[in-house]
Amino acid sequence: MESALDQVSVYTPLLINAIKAVIVLVIGWFLAGFLSTLVKKRIVSHPRVDNTIGGFAASIVRWLVLLVTLIAVLQLFGIQATSLVAVLGAGTLAIGLALQGTLSDIAAGVMLIIFRPYRIGQFVDIGGTSGTVKDLNIFVTELVTPDNVQIIMPNGQAWGTVLTNYSAHPTRRLDLTFGIDYDDDADKAIQIILDVANADGRIHNEPEPWVRVTNLGDSSVDLGVRLWCDAADYWELKFHMLKSVKEAFDAGGISIPYPHTVEVRKTG
Repeated sequence: MESALDQVSVYTPLLINAIKAVIVLVIGWFLAGFLSTLVKKRIVSHPRVDNTIGGFAASIVRWLVLLVTLIAVLQLFGIQATSLVAVLGAGTLAIGLALQGTLSDIAAGVMLIIFRPYRIGQFVDIGGTSGTVKDLNIFVTELVTPDNVQIIMPNGQAWGTVLTNYSAHPTRRLDLTFGIDYDDDADKAIQIILDVANADGRIHNEPEPWVRVTNLGDSSVDLGVRLWCDAADYWELKFHMLKSVKEAFDAGGISIPYPHTVEVRKTG
């Protein structure tokens, strides 16, 4: 009977500490989420602060709170913070080798925040992967493709590759090519394209619309077109110009050559 009581007395403190640890973990988890959300909202609501910083700062706050929670849990089981630091210090090399990818992502995340090659809401191409930047935190960058597919990219890869930011500047140049038949009047076709461009208010007057004969192809005279517009209007303007110029060519008697298949029949 006494041995059973002794066992209970031995395990009771451990059980109590385990219950306390669970409570601390739950509180720490919810507190990390609450504080990170609060920090993000406060930063995002400030008119002079970029939204990208909000997500990154919220991520740092979340992980710091979770780290403090972990230390508190370890102390419940008799592992002091000083002892934990000593153990971590002794195993710095091993931990560094094991977590070098994660540490690289954190360092890259800091560099992305400092230099800001892209921001939340911008459309970018990172190493051949295109999408709109939805989030940038301490470890990863989240992109959303035009067909609404989520892409999670480690910051180390985002920082260490070629990056194209299509939204970095407020204006973009739209380049188009239209082929006309060799028998058609090139000057007339050029004027038709200019008329269509000048009728669209989204196209900037400075620099003015540019249309030139740029190539003499095998079956067509190629007309190069350069138009400047707001970056947000780029794709809709492109689709509109392709359709409108085709219709204007049809109305003006300008033909667009296309490959023909000639059937040859053998006799004999």
